[in-house]
Amino acid sequence: MDAYRPVFRVVGMLLLVLAATMTVPLGVDLAGRGRDLPALEFALLACLAVGGGLVLATRGPGTFALDQRQAFLCTGAAWLVLPAFSAIPFLGVGLSPVDAWFESVSAITTTGSTVLTGLDELPRGVLFWRSFLQWLGGIGIIVMAVSMLPFMRVAGMQLFRTESSDRSSKVLGNPIDFVRGVVLVYAALTVLCTVAYEGFGMSGFDAINHAMTTVSTGGFSTHDASFGAFPAPALQWTATVFMVAGALPFVSYLRVLSLTRRRALPGAQVAGFVLFLLGTSLVMAAWLSASRGTLF
Repeated sequence: MDAYRPVFRVVGMLLLVLAATMTVPLGVDLAGRGRDLPALEFALLACLAVGGGLVLATRGPGTFALDQRQAFLCTGAAWLVLPAFSAIPFLGVGLSPVDAWFESVSAITTTGSTVLTGLDELPRGVLFWRSFLQWLGGIGIIVMAVSMLPFMRVAGMQLFRTESSDRSSKVLGNPIDFVRGVVLVYAALTVLCTVAYEGFGMSGFDAINHAMTTVSTGGFSTHDASFGAFPAPALQWTATVFMVAGALPFVSYLRVLSLTRRRALPGAQVAGFVLFLLGTSLVMAAWLSASRGTLF
């Protein structure tokens, strides 16, 4: 059992971090009509109780560290446990446990599928929570552990690598600085997207929600019509630009921000992605023009 103690401890810490993030939609719901308040409060208390219990139960002498096998186990456990607790607020809007689990997993994995209807009438707290979950999933839920990396020592970066699909060479020498750099780039893109959306006519609430789901490339919306509720071409082009920006590997941004010209050059992955987008766009444009009889 001692071999699993670090795993339980990390999962407990992640639940405490999840509880902290729930205070944001709780504040949004309080600022509104507060219709989803009981479900959000219960979810927050459940995360605090279980997470705090796991942390207290796994205290022990010696240095807290993870080996590589435990880091992999932490990744799998987090993807099972965190969606379960994240689904609790969705129970407050009438979803069954299975549907709530589906909505939570869809959000965290940035799949974009949803079982919710009547989005225009849902409480703001739960709308913000599903968008926020998708935003967290866009960078990887394990990055929430960035504040705990010093306690995980070398395996802390292993934990990040087991979740991240990026296998690029390190841009920053310190693993903690690398992860923080990625988080800052992700947050900066979200802020810029929010400002652009609001500048082109979205309300502040719609802007922040759609910015989080655009940069994460997940696609959740606060309206049943999804992005079709915003027919303005400027908003649609803004969404396109920031979806592309969110799809690029974040380590590329760190290279661009570095002072070395060699590192600032786009890699084969970025060049291939851009060429694929251009080629696909041209093919789709030609097909649409031909189907409408306007090709020539």
